[in-house]
Amino acid sequence: MTNKPEDDKPGFNTALVEELGAILGKLDLSEIEVEQDGIRVRVSRQMATQVSYSPPQSVIAPPPMPVAVAPVAAEAAADHPGTIKSPMVGTAYRRPSPDSKPFVEIGSVVKAGEKIMLVEAMKTFNEIVAPRAGTVTALFVDDGQPVEYGAPLLVIE
Repeated sequence: MTNKPEDDKPGFNTALVEELGAILGKLDLSEIEVEQDGIRVRVSRQMATQVSYSPPQSVIAPPPMPVAVAPVAAEAAADHPGTIKSPMVGTAYRRPSPDSKPFVEIGSVVKAGEKIMLVEAMKTFNEIVAPRAGTVTALFVDDGQPVEYGAPLLVIE
């Protein structure tokens, strides 16, 4: 460490502080402290800390509201002759799009072959059609609800 004549002040060497600052930058240190000739010098710098925040990419939707079950209980629906069951594992949709009205409601009169629901599996929407004409007397799923193979979807009497 050099001591220049202009730095000569009683008991203090500013060149030392400059050299310590250079060492901080070179070694990427946040603080350094030395003692020389009974004088202790500590040099520190604030390290810039980057904090990044990413909002969640998707919002978890609340669970669907339960559907009012008509006179036929869900457990008995599997045995009811008018029960339409899910042909696959997937997600049941009662409407063609989120802003559309449902295909059917309890009390809706349907014709044979009429689209009554969609079941989405592996990004493919499969139409569920009425196998016969009749009146929808029970609904067991809500829009966006997961369904298993053979799960009762609705009853047509």
